[in-house]
Amino acid sequence: MVDLDDHMLGTLSDCSLFKGMSAPEISAALSGSSGRIRNFQRDTLIAQAGEEVLHLQIVLEGSVKGEMVDYAGKVIKIEDIVPPHPLAPAFIFGSQNRYPVNITAGGDVKVLSIPREKFLELLQNSKSVLVNFVDIVSSRGQFLSSKIRFLSLTTIKGKLAQYLLDLSGKSGSQMVILPSSQAQLSELFGVARPSIGRAMSELNHDGIIRTEGREVTILDSAKLSMLLK
Repeated sequence: MVDLDDHMLGTLSDCSLFKGMSAPEISAALSGSSGRIRNFQRDTLIAQAGEEVLHLQIVLEGSVKGEMVDYAGKVIKIEDIVPPHPLAPAFIFGSQNRYPVNITAGGDVKVLSIPREKFLELLQNSKSVLVNFVDIVSSRGQFLSSKIRFLSLTTIKGKLAQYLLDLSGKSGSQMVILPSSQAQLSELFGVARPSIGRAMSELNHDGIIRTEGREVTILDSAKLSMLLK
């Protein structure tokens, strides 16, 4: 039986897998899960791409990075995963149930790890967890589809345009605040940092956007959208 303190249960109550469940309900649901707490230090490899997914793992503390490495050795960051999100939930079952990316600790990380067969029992015993899990997998498929579309864009300006339009769509405003630095964007796009700066400068010069620090105002959405073609 996994030993979860009040802080951990509070974190799990915010996890999409346990949406709508109280801390006592979560504790009861996990009582027979044979889960355990795993600790990782910064830059430790938590899971390697191609490794079979044998456990459902949920980040309780710290953050982890999902990264792909191409044949040339270039690292492309797919996403940052923070508490209380699960790691690769869409890959725990199925014929190709292997980690699609390397997962590395971004700092000191604490993870709840539940064996796959015990997680299956949890799904059978809790309708709430089952419904939440189906929702997570569906949303994950939609995210990956969007990510593939983003990575298929061949130009840096195209990727930057997609990124800004996505931020604008989420905020409902033509003015957005970049949540990432240029260094972080270069990892996300898989390009050199100076390339991001040049692309931003050119979009400014062309009157498509206006930047002030991390604040970006989209001046011409139509021209920005044309960069996606």
